[in-house]
Amino acid sequence: MTNHEPPILEIVDAHKYYDLKTLTVFGRVREKVKAVRGVSLKLVQGEALGLVGESGCGKSTLARLIVKLETPHQGTVFFRGQDVFKISPKETKETHRRIQLIFQNPFSSLSPAMTIGEHVADALTIHNIVRGKAAIEERAKQLLDTVGIGREVYGNYPSLSSAGDLQLANIARALATNPDILISDEGISVLDASEQAKILNLLKDLQDELKLTYIIITHDLSVVRHICDRLVVMYLGKVMEIGDNASVFSAPINPYTKALIESVPSIAKGLRDIRMTAMKGEVPSPIHLPPGCTFAPRCDLATDACRQTEPELIEVMPGRSTACHHWEQVTRMHATS
Repeated sequence: MTNHEPPILEIVDAHKYYDLKTLTVFGRVREKVKAVRGVSLKLVQGEALGLVGESGCGKSTLARLIVKLETPHQGTVFFRGQDVFKISPKETKETHRRIQLIFQNPFSSLSPAMTIGEHVADALTIHNIVRGKAAIEERAKQLLDTVGIGREVYGNYPSLSSAGDLQLANIARALATNPDILISDEGISVLDASEQAKILNLLKDLQDELKLTYIIITHDLSVVRHICDRLVVMYLGKVMEIGDNASVFSAPINPYTKALIESVPSIAKGLRDIRMTAMKGEVPSPIHLPPGCTFAPRCDLATDACRQTEPELIEVMPGRSTACHHWEQVTRMHATS
């Protein structure tokens, strides 16, 4: 992302907590799940941004804030310079048209009572993209052709299709609104390897063809390595590292990022050289966060400073930001590993 290019989307100091009522011997105790904690991000037109981290790190909550399915307790989201939480209902509908979210489970995101074609046509109708029954049907069939499942499935019900084809139908439905931003929230995680590859290749082609901007949310680092320009690494609701794809993978500057990369199996010199390091420890409760750096209980580099003071996310080199007291040591360790 260039410094002079205005962002199409900007998240400013977003916080989101959920109330949790727990029954104890002393009665009901109200606690808070700290899902998103002070996240600030910028996204520019045409960029593919990867949002990665373990389950429960706040990735999906952040996506729901962007599309106004949730309201932040603090902070806000700007789309093309407008605060999405301060716009009119008409402007909100237009924002929903221009920011489309693809959910993880293709079976639950499509109604079994509607055909695949009707789902795509419905998006065209709701947002007045095309008018006239014949024109709407033809445009829906064109979109099904574009994503590779073909117009022949227009009259099929979801129960007759594979998970991969249903997710392609979801992409066709999202494209129907001519969006500026497409958010995939674990959009291929339930698919097999061949279906994942097919959708990733499609998304890459569509980005080049339609100048789409992506946010790819996933726990699978191989997905973001294939398609994303820049990565954002989250842990327990907070951003731990931001950087361009190649730099983050080749030289992480946060111990959590380093641990994530090393926990992914890789084959360098055949089956005898499979290198995989499991991340130690358990993720702390998002209700009772540890003091200081939340990754400190699992980090080999943790010191008293880490356990006492939570590090701020700061830019330590051009285009690279991290929330770590010992980022220079992480860099040296990775260079010698």
